[in-house]
Amino acid sequence: MKTRALLLALAALPMGAQPFTFGAKIGFSADKLLTSTDSSTLSYYTYTNRLLIGPTGELRLPFGLGVEVDALYRHYNFQSQGAIAPGGTLTTHGATGDWEFPVLAKYRFPAKLVRPYVDAGVAWDTLQGYWQTETVVSGTPIGPPANLNQPVHNSTTGFVLGGGIDVHAPYVHVSPEIRYTHWGSPHFTSSGGGFSSNQNQVEVMFGITF
Repeated sequence: MKTRALLLALAALPMGAQPFTFGAKIGFSADKLLTSTDSSTLSYYTYTNRLLIGPTGELRLPFGLGVEVDALYRHYNFQSQGAIAPGGTLTTHGATGDWEFPVLAKYRFPAKLVRPYVDAGVAWDTLQGYWQTETVVSGTPIGPPANLNQPVHNSTTGFVLGGGIDVHAPYVHVSPEIRYTHWGSPHFTSSGGGFSSNQNQVEVMFGITF
């Protein structure tokens, strides 16, 4: 019955409409992924690459409805530096990749060529390829790199709200969008100095699908 209902829904699409579209999305985060707080001995620095990019796909349903799935990748790195006893210095370098997987329900308002839309849903986010090195000049090491700047959660989930316009050009859809995500738990937290994840994220997205 469910399969039959889906086939009937797809049959209700306008003539010439494609029930499945695929393409790519590129975006720019308006917020830093990490903020830093210095400790009494160490200073922390973050270098966030605010660009994210990845594939996107959508199942288009009748009545302006749709379901979109994205796989978005970004990369960021960080550093800490300071004095350690007796008379030495410590420097750490680290980096990680980050994959974000939003699943969104979408509604397009009726129009011919330029259709405003809203979307909402959930997203999963996971760190990939996390690494960190420690360099000590004189002094005594404060411990292995894993004890400093270690993520407290490798994965997290959140909810997503967004809106944009779908411009239907010949053979292609162009979709600029503003998207807000709130993450339920941070990847990093600071206690007495270190890095903290920004759990609120605003992104400007640009999609192109065929």
